[in-house]
Amino acid sequence: NGAGVNGNVVFTLRPDLAPITTDNFLAYVRSGFYDNTVFHRMHANFVVQGGGYPSPIVAGTVPTHKTTNAAITLEAGNGLSNVQWSVAMARTSAANSATSEFFINLKDNASALDKTATNAGFAVFANVTAGTDVVSAMTSVPCQTIAGFVSLALGCVPIPNVVVSTARQTR
Repeated sequence: NGAGVNGNVVFTLRPDLAPITTDNFLAYVRSGFYDNTVFHRMHANFVVQGGGYPSPIVAGTVPTHKTTNAAITLEAGNGLSNVQWSVAMARTSAANSATSEFFINLKDNASALDKTATNAGFAVFANVTAGTDVVSAMTSVPCQTIAGFVSLALGCVPIPNVVVSTARQTR
C-alpha cells in the first residue's frame, strides 16, 4: 500500500478462552468489514491499532468511524495476557464497549493492560503467528497527529495509511 508495508499477517484465534470476542471478530471478518480499513494508531513500542476507519485517512481531517455491531461483553481475565504479538479488542473507558477495533501488542503490556483489581483490562483473543515482520514494518511508517482524533500521547496516524486490503478466515 502507500505506506510501503506489504505482506500477510496471520492471527490465531482463541475461541476456547475468548468465545464472545472471537465470534465478534469473525463476524466482522466474514462480513468484509475489515477490508480496506486502516491501522489508525501507531504507538511505537506499545501497540498498533486498527479495525474501525475506512481508507483513506487524510492528514488534518478527523475520519468517520464505520458503523459497527453492538458492543460485546469484556472477556479480560480469561487466561490470555497482553504480551508481545497478542491481539486484543480496543474499547473505551467503559468495560463492555468493544466493537470492531483491535490492537496488536508490540511488547509485553501485561502490567498495563491485563485485568487487575483496579483495571478492567483488555480482552486478548488471538496471537500473531505469522507476519510479525509486517507488523514491525508498520512502526517505521511516517506518522502525524490529528487534532481531535489521535494525540501525541496516544501515538500517531500513519500517513500514508497502512491499509488492511482483505481480512479472511482461513480455517
